[in-house]
Amino acid sequence: MSPPGGRGRARGLRPHPLVAPLVLGALGAAATAVVALVDPNEPGHYPACPFLAATGWSCPGCGSLRAVHALTQGEILTAVGLNPLTVLLILPGLLLGWGYALYRAVRPSDRPVPVPHPAWLYGLLAVVIAFWVLRNVTMLGPYLGP
Repeated sequence: MSPPGGRGRARGLRPHPLVAPLVLGALGAAATAVVALVDPNEPGHYPACPFLAATGWSCPGCGSLRAVHALTQGEILTAVGLNPLTVLLILPGLLLGWGYALYRAVRPSDRPVPVPHPAWLYGLLAVVIAFWVLRNVTMLGPYLGP
């Protein structure tokens, strides 16, 4: 039975703005803890990269789990050697985005959330593709992991 006025209680409830960033942060921390505790260098713990298995070439993400594991062990240079794109660009970008979402939840604003100009997104795509090609078909491959 709905309360007077015909509106159900569940319809009017909204989660607190901090819920989404805190849940995402907790999930990210839990995933990082799993990678820290379960070494990806040991075979059988994680599935193999399907692109690597199918083609024999490394994808842009190959080495990322091992890089995150190395970061959790304090081995920064090892992590960069395993996947420099992940360590130097992707992880910092994710952390900055999460921090901004957390900031916006704590300090709401009427201004819309800024959306990157498409040129930035195309630039990021170009960097990922260039990394993908360079690590597979040039003499730089051994220096670009995994």
